[in-house]
Amino acid sequence: MRDTVVGVYYRPPDQDGEVDEAFYSQLKVASQSQALVLVGDFNQPDICWKGYTARHVQSRRFLQCIDDNFLTQVVEEPTRRVALLDLVLTNKEGLVEDIKVGGSLGCSDHEKREFRIVGSMCKTTSRTETLDFRRANFDLFKKLLGEIPWVRASERRGAQESWSIFKCRFLQLRIGESLRARNQAREAGDLHG
Repeated sequence: MRDTVVGVYYRPPDQDGEVDEAFYSQLKVASQSQALVLVGDFNQPDICWKGYTARHVQSRRFLQCIDDNFLTQVVEEPTRRVALLDLVLTNKEGLVEDIKVGGSLGCSDHEKREFRIVGSMCKTTSRTETLDFRRANFDLFKKLLGEIPWVRASERRGAQESWSIFKCRFLQLRIGESLRARNQAREAGDLHG
């Protein structure tokens, strides 16, 4: 994983819409990071996070900005009395875990948030097998797949189950073809030396 960008933001309760829009422009750029965690007091007490609704225009614009930048707000408990003002936003699912709300620092009337940023230090490699269709015998595949009564095979089955049947049969044909090709290559090798 590349670097995680962590930001802190404070929005005064009486901030005007022009300053909000300037912040949204900066947030658009920051959200392009591979991994972003933005924490702060966003002072939007009228947002209902369970229903993802808001009474005020500025709060609805904030929700729109979160959606436009594919961000997720992960704090679920109130952070100041009954209001959820102190948020943790992220652009990557699973990046922030173990979120705890409770206690305060100093004489703050806000609950503190504790969380863990999850990251991987090693590069993972994909072991997804891909098919090389350049060497495929399409006529044989068409013949073998055509021998299957597909209407009866997929009757009373949903799309997922029908797909599984097709995929299983396709892979069986592919494996059979690979073994035939390998045996033919061995036989040709035996003939030549």
